[in-house]
Amino acid sequence: MYRVGDYVYFENSSSNPYLIRRIEELNKTANGNVEAKVVCLFRRRDISGNLNTLADSNAREFEEESKQPVLSEQQKHQLKHRELFLSRQFESLPATHIRGKCNVTLLNETDVLAGYLEKEDCFFYSLVFDPVQKTLLADQGEIRVGSKYQAEIPDKLAEGESDNRVQEKLETKVWDPNNQLKDPQIDQFLVVARAVGTFARALDCSSSIRQPSLHMSAAAASRDITLFHAMDTLQKNNYDLAKAMESLASRSHMTRQEVQGMGHRSPTQGRAKLLAKNCKRSSCRPPSWTCIVKGVEDIPARQAARRPHAHQC
Repeated sequence: MYRVGDYVYFENSSSNPYLIRRIEELNKTANGNVEAKVVCLFRRRDISGNLNTLADSNAREFEEESKQPVLSEQQKHQLKHRELFLSRQFESLPATHIRGKCNVTLLNETDVLAGYLEKEDCFFYSLVFDPVQKTLLADQGEIRVGSKYQAEIPDKLAEGESDNRVQEKLETKVWDPNNQLKDPQIDQFLVVARAVGTFARALDCSSSIRQPSLHMSAAAASRDITLFHAMDTLQKNNYDLAKAMESLASRSHMTRQEVQGMGHRSPTQGRAKLLAKNCKRSSCRPPSWTCIVKGVEDIPARQAARRPHAHQC
């Protein structure tokens, strides 16, 4: 019985070693046969000499860093036959060519290499082979060790010895459980924070994180990062709900008075601009702005001067 995820042997030629593959899918074809979609794993004989040299260098570094027991030349040669190289290449093979199961594991620092020689059908890999680019890369990130990358654990204090370190420099306080707010108030603020997040994601058309529907926006606003931001906002505002609310919806737009102030023009300025525009359309030389404004301001006076004569008639 073979399942998805099993490492199996495939026979493609009676003169070659079995291929080692990992089953990704088992599909039944139209004629009733079972076909397996598999991930390819390569042996050392399948890669070039330069890549074999690179693999040898990687093996030596692993032995030195993990402090492996000394192996004989025969054991080292046998280990090379147990080493595989994972790939991202897929292929489809008939399930009738499967010849049995095997075990393949990712090599880690705690493994003893000699242990793979004591088990039958047991293989390991630590590098990934790219058949197109012809490269070998590490399958997992490097773990960096040292005070530069990891925290130093101080010695345990003796009984009665006081800790003279300044605690404020060692850690940053992000939440005070003894704040003045009650749990229902905090829950209500978190609801408001999710509502603001939903509104922002649904209506901010220029945003790259805009969601295609209101349901998607609400789901995104309910993520942990939204709640963390809301609680951090409370902490920064000393648990003052009014200030925290103001911070959630910060003032990033102009008020109505500012907008009206920017667009405000007096009637005189509007008439002057219209006269200048009409003068340009008629291809005449536009007068200076001072003359236009003065002429427009004199219009009401001239109209008032005519009105008495009109009544006398």
